[in-house]
Amino acid sequence: MIDRLAFFAAVRSSLFGGKLKQGQVDGLNVILDEAEKRLPDLRQLAYVLATVFHETGRLFQPVRETFAKTDAAAIANLDRAFKAGRLGSVKTPYWRDGWFGRGYVQLTHRDNYAKMSAILGIDLVADPSRAMEPRIAALILIEGMIRGSFSTGNTLARYFPANGNPQWRNARKIVNGMDRAAMIEGYALKFHAALAAADIPDTFDPPFQLPPDPEPAPAAPRGGFFAALIAFLRRLFG
Repeated sequence: MIDRLAFFAAVRSSLFGGKLKQGQVDGLNVILDEAEKRLPDLRQLAYVLATVFHETGRLFQPVRETFAKTDAAAIANLDRAFKAGRLGSVKTPYWRDGWFGRGYVQLTHRDNYAKMSAILGIDLVADPSRAMEPRIAALILIEGMIRGSFSTGNTLARYFPANGNPQWRNARKIVNGMDRAAMIEGYALKFHAALAAADIPDTFDPPFQLPPDPEPAPAAPRGGFFAALIAFLRRLFG
């Protein structure tokens, strides 16, 4: 469990320049809600948050590829970049049928929408725009980083093993090679410090139980003194 007030107080100063907007608080809460169910390792959670901090431009809201405000604008922006040769090794305009990136991290290509649909049990192929819903975007983010869905074999457990040293910088390979790896490492360390300071250890309080009933006093012998006296007199006087 994370003490949210303590956490927000810490990251407000260390990562957000002293001010958090409501949208950032809302997004952080959505991710924390889902992460607390799935990520007991605070190092892993810190890296997830650092990734979103970078990928959404600190907004902590799901974004479309190119940070476009509409689907049509995302497609137009990508078309221009493709024609200008700015998309590197991309050979097929995957975005034209609606499979451009969406979310806290960019889920792209129809096959990846289909794979994530199977993992989550949510039909993102029928309606890819659902990847922009905050809770669904959080599930895509967390499950994708746990399972290595964004980069095959690169998982949170690989870079943050339970009984091993964390690889804060190399963990960038989970999402996007080594792009901005050192910068995101710095964000992650600050998130980790905030989480560690706000962590509430799990405790176990046994259920209340009534004290046992007191032991009953031993019963007096049946008849007592007077019964013994009457028996004696009967023997004496016949």
